[in-house]
Order: sequence, then C-alpha cells, then structure tokens
Amino acid sequence: MIPQRSLPIWRSMLFVPVTVRKFVEGAPKRGADAIILDLEDSIPMADKERARTLIAEAAEVVSQGGADVVVRVNRPWRMLVRDLEAAIGPGVHALKLPKIESAEHIQAIAEVVDEIEAERGLAPGHTRLIAMVETASGLFRTEAIARSHPRVVGITVGAEDLALSVGMVPEAEGLFYPNQHCILAARAAGILPLGFLGTVAEFSDLDAFRAVIRRSRRLGFMGAACIHPSQVAILNEEYRPTGAEVDHAKRMLAAYEEAVAQNRGAVTFEGKMIDVPVVQRAEQVLAREAAIAAREARRVA
Repeated sequence: MIPQRSLPIWRSMLFVPVTVRKFVEGAPKRGADAIILDLEDSIPMADKERARTLIAEAAEVVSQGGADVVVRVNRPWRMLVRDLEAAIGPGVHALKLPKIESAEHIQAIAEVVDEIEAERGLAPGHTRLIAMVETASGLFRTEAIARSHPRVVGITVGAEDLALSVGMVPEAEGLFYPNQHCILAARAAGILPLGFLGTVAEFSDLDAFRAVIRRSRRLGFMGAACIHPSQVAILNEEYRPTGAEVDHAKRMLAAYEEAVAQNRGAVTFEGKMIDVPVVQRAEQVLAREAAIAAREARRVA
C-alpha cells in the first residue's frame, strides 16, 4: 500500500541532459531544489539507449548538493518501459511524465512502477510522478489526471507542446487559461501546481523572467522547471515568501490571536478587517517559509 503523500519543496527544477557530463557534474553547485535528468527532448534518438545506462551514476552525482533527483522519461510506450527500467531506483525521487492524456494513462504507468519497485526492494510509493499536460485532449482531463494516483505529487503544462497541439503561439495570453486550469486542478487534488506563464525555452532576459515568475506565484504556482542555471536563483527567490510577507503574516496572526483571546468579534489589522481566509493565508505563508527553511538547512548540513 502506498503511504499518504507529502508534498516536496520544488521551487526550482533544473533540466540536465544526462549525456552531457560537464552539465551533470556542475548540477550540484546550482542550488536547485531538484535536478531533472532528461531522457526526452534533449537526447537524440540515437543516444537514448546510452542515456539510460548513465542515470544511476548521474543521479548520485547531481544529488550531492542536496537536490532531489527527477528523471524525465519518453512518451512512446516501448521507450517508456525501457526508461522506467533504467530510472527507478533508490537515487531517483520522481519521474516527469510527458504528454499525459488521461487518468488511465497515469494508472497504467503507476502499475509498471509498482512492479519495478517491488522487484528492487524499494518502499511502496518511493517513486513519485509529475504529470505533464501537453495536448489539447489532455488539457480537458487535467482534473482527473491530477487525482489519478497517490504517486502523483505535481502537475504542469508543457507550453511548447501544448501550443503545437492547439496551433497557437506559446505566449502568456494563450497560456493563461491552460495554466490557471492546471493550478485549480492541482489545488483541488492536493498536489503541486508547477510552472509559469511562459515557455521554458525563454531564458535570455532574466529581468523579464523574474517578472513572469513573480506574476505566476501570485496566481498560485509553487515552483517550476528551467533549462539554464541562471534561472535557478530567481525561481528559488520568487517561489519563496519574501521577508516582508513573513513579517506581515506574523504580525497579523499575533493581532488575530490577541483579538480571539479577548473575545472580540471584529478584528482589524493595519486598517483592514481580518477574516478567517485571510488568517489562513497568513498561516500558509509561515508554513511555506518554515518548510523551505528546513530544506535549506538540510542542504547546508
């Protein structure tokens, strides 16, 4: 039986092609919460088999800085099964699954993962899943995909592939609805909404990237993947509560608790009324900050 899931802290998830040794060796120094060892788009078809043989060693290398290890696998079933056989092990925390079409698609993959974990003596549920919604048909099943299996801890929109499927340009205007739909489905399912209002291919203008991430967090995203090390620090900063937000939340909760202790029905803070949702939002800010601080402390240790 798979235990009840707890959600990881994955503000930044850096893609690394598993076949490029210098990128693998440099990954632990980048400060990302997770490293995604890629078997899909960054690996030429002729190099797929060799890439699979490199995963176990690469996972050990990239995790040295405290990052969780994720492997992005391929979509076609015959390739996927070989990827799963190569990737699942004690050093890999999760699989990133491209072009997921339905809940049944996830469930079929999870069944294969169950078998491999059992064969290798891994604890049930060791390998988590991140669903990538990258087609128009998959988008309309996002909620079912998010709820499909206890292994699923995150869901994201693949902007470039979705835009291709829809026949649109991967710009913020067209991607707003798919991403907001992804956020709502993730929140309803109790999993991580991952991503931002743009495409992972854009990394040259870091100021613009920061503005996009800041807007994306305000919409509800909790982390995202990136393809360049220069983006990692921005993701870590922008998907973390600011010092001002933490201070504001602490002071608000103190004011609310004082009012409750005095049995006051109406509570005001800095000229505004405080109601239960506002208090709960402040509690979420502090819980998020505590979880990130705990992760950072483990990285340093």
